Amino acid sequence: MNPLRPPLWRRTPPAIFPPLFGLMGLGLGWRRAAGAFGASEAIGETLLGLVTAAYLFALVAYLAKVLRRPGVVAEDLRVLPGRAGIAAMLLTGYLLAAALVIYSPTLATVILSFSLAGHLGVVVMILRGLATGPAEARVVTPVWHLTFVGFIVSPLAALPLGWVGYSTAVFFITMALAAAIWAVRLGQMLRKEPPAPLRPALAIHLAPACLLGTIAFLLGLPGFGLGFASLAVILLAWLIMRARWIVAGGFNPLWGAFTFPLAAFANLMMIVGEAGYGAAFGNLGGAVLIAASLFIPWVAWKVMRQWASGKLAEKTNAAQA
Repeated sequence: MNPLRPPLWRRTPPAIFPPLFGLMGLGLGWRRAAGAFGASEAIGETLLGLVTAAYLFALVAYLAKVLRRPGVVAEDLRVLPGRAGIAAMLLTGYLLAAALVIYSPTLATVILSFSLAGHLGVVVMILRGLATGPAEARVVTPVWHLTFVGFIVSPLAALPLGWVGYSTAVFFITMALAAAIWAVRLGQMLRKEPPAPLRPALAIHLAPACLLGTIAFLLGLPGFGLGFASLAVILLAWLIMRARWIVAGGFNPLWGAFTFPLAAFANLMMIVGEAGYGAAFGNLGGAVLIAASLFIPWVAWKVMRQWASGKLAEKTNAAQA
């Protein structure tokens, strides 16, 4: 038997989920493009349907591992790709609820509630690990945005369901958390550059700005929305200017971190354009959406191919049941 390929689904790597998170955001972006640019509604709905099937398959594969030995969750959370992947798994649940809310509010509520419960449980596990683990485990990383600020994704489904109070609270709490993480990470970057293999994770810093801006507009807070949209443009420009440095380590599973920020950026820019703050924003969103439609599936294909070959679990130190 190939040593890289244990029995079926006993070493499912959480790293499969960040690209699926990006693909789900891409599907929601094409749904928005139908209103912003008159794109065919079939594009977004078909993509969302395909990604939903892929996500459910991946979810079953990971839960099969957890059912065999629940302790694998804590083990996966000890490594950076595992923490990013498990967070992305739950955040994709929020996007799935947002995708389904127009079809079945009841089903969307169930999915949102389960995702929120799982997210809270993971946060408790991570906080416990930070409190009891070694000091080096408490270093702030971009993945902290996914874990602690990731709740900002949930209002995309919660607001259409009427959870306005919840969404408002999440917006202001996660805004404070994101600001703290950005500040700490900026100080770290000024003191020491991250090693090449970890640099793709820097793209995660773009996602909170995009999602905070999106939720601000949905809550009727355009001042906050424009502020975060401006920050998102600055962050994306910095990522593009430093792209060669960021990808110097070559392709690795952390490239999944590029996917969901790009989708979130495209969505935010289209919202700003629809809100009447200039066609340039909407056009920028459309351009990024098209670029993301080429890039995100490519990253997802590369990651999934590594999963199929058994190499992804090895490369990301995934726990085995």
